[in-house]
Amino acid sequence: MNDAGRGNDDWNSGKTTLVVAPQQGREQLLEERVSYLVVIEGLDRGHVYPIGDRPLTFGRVAPADIVLQDAEVSRRHCTVELELGEVRVTDLGSTNGTFVDGARVSGSATLPEGGYLQVGAHVLKYERRGVREMEQTQQLDRSLERASQYIRSLLPAPLTQGPIRTEWLLLPSARLGGDAFGYRALDDDRFAMYLLDVSGHGPDAAMLAVAVMNVLRQGTLPKEEFADPARLVTKLNEMFQMEEHGSMFFTIWYGIFSRSSRTLSFCSAGHHPAYLVPHGRKYAQPLRTPNLVVGMLPETTFVADTVHVEPRSTLYIFSDGVFEIVTPEGRRWELDDFVPLLNAPVVPGLRESERLHQGVQRAARRGPFDDDFSLLVVAFD
Repeated sequence: MNDAGRGNDDWNSGKTTLVVAPQQGREQLLEERVSYLVVIEGLDRGHVYPIGDRPLTFGRVAPADIVLQDAEVSRRHCTVELELGEVRVTDLGSTNGTFVDGARVSGSATLPEGGYLQVGAHVLKYERRGVREMEQTQQLDRSLERASQYIRSLLPAPLTQGPIRTEWLLLPSARLGGDAFGYRALDDDRFAMYLLDVSGHGPDAAMLAVAVMNVLRQGTLPKEEFADPARLVTKLNEMFQMEEHGSMFFTIWYGIFSRSSRTLSFCSAGHHPAYLVPHGRKYAQPLRTPNLVVGMLPETTFVADTVHVEPRSTLYIFSDGVFEIVTPEGRRWELDDFVPLLNAPVVPGLRESERLHQGVQRAARRGPFDDDFSLLVVAFD
C-alpha cells in the first residue's frame, strides 16, 4: 500500500486527529464545559474542585477526597457526584448537616447550577465553565488574593488597651472591592481614623485604595493637614483626580478625636454616615457632612463638622458592603435596616465586629456578600 493509501486508512480510522490537528483538539477540549465546585467562603477560599466521573467525598480527615480543616465538618460529611447530568449531594449522617441553598439536606438533594453547598463553615458554588474560562478565572482569583493579602498586610493591629481601643473586620467579597481603613495617633492628644471605598472592583480598585492608604498611614503630608479633616480630604481630592486614575473615584470618612477636648472632628466625602453610640446604647448618632466623592471634580472645597464624645462611647465606621445585602425573600437592605444592630446590647466574650457580622449574616441570603464587608470599631474611655 502506498503512503497515500496508508494515510487515508489512518484518517478513516480516526487515529490521526491529534497528529493532524493537535491545536484544534486542544481548542475543542478547552471549550468543553466542565462542572466545578468553587470555595467562596472558608479557609480554602478560591480553591476549585472539578466534579468528575466518580463521587467526591467531603470530610475532616483522610481518606476523604476533599479534606476541610473545619471543626464543624464530620469525619465523613457528604458526597457530591454527577448523576444523569445533574449534581447530587448526599449527606452521610453529618453532625452539623449539609445545606443546599440554605436548606438542610435529608438524604440526597440536587445542587442546581449556580447553587450553593454549605459544609461546615465552608460555602462552595456550583459552576459549569469551559476549561479555558476556568483557567482565566483562576489566574484572576490569584491576582485578587494577592491584592487582598497586600491590603491586609497594611492594616494596623487592633488596639486592645488604653483610652482608645480599636477592632476591625475585613472580609473581601469574591470580586474584591476597594475598601481600606486605618488609624494612628498624630500626637499625645489627637487620634486619626478613616475608612475609604474605591469605586469598582478588582485589582485596580484595590491598588488605588493602597495608594491612598499609604498617603494616610505614612504621614507624607504636613501634620496640620492630617489634623484638619476638611483640609486633608481637599488635598486627597487634588492628588487623586479620576482622570489620572483609571476613571476611579472614592468615598471616605475621616475623623480626628481630641482627648483633651473630647471632640471628634470629621469629614465624610460621598460616604454614608459613621455612627456614634453612647454608653447606654439608646441611640446611634449619624456623623456625616454634605460633600462630593473624592476625585470627581478638581478644586472642590470640602467641609467638616465637630461633635462631643461622651465617656464610654463607641464609634462605628463601615463600608456600604456591610448593609447592602439581599434577604432570603429577595428584599434589598438599606442603611436604616442595619442601624438598629448598632444599638443592640453587646455580647460578653464576642467582639463587636463579630457580633455585627453575625447579625448581618442572619439577615442575608445564603452565599457571599456582593461587596467587601469592612467595619472599624473605635471605643473611647
